[in-house]
Amino acid sequence: MQQHWKGIGSYATVGLELALSVLFGLAVGHWLDKKFGGGGWITFIGFAFGLAAGARAVYRALVRANQEAEEAERQDQEAQRKYHEDRE
Repeated sequence: MQQHWKGIGSYATVGLELALSVLFGLAVGHWLDKKFGGGGWITFIGFAFGLAAGARAVYRALVRANQEAEEAERQDQEAQRKYHEDRE
């Protein structure tokens, strides 16, 4: 049971990481826009960079989840194969 909670905890942070990446990019872009007078363009660029960083975090989490699912499936197949060999 503890293993399930550990897995849930590692993926629960993905949404938070996405939101914080976007907010951080937006805040830095806004600050630079005020400092250099970019007319809103630097804010937009900061937002885009934050969104890209958040999307990258989501992508990495999906890849990790797929790898874990494939490993679990491989272990299940191995256990089934061993079970059937032992019964013969």
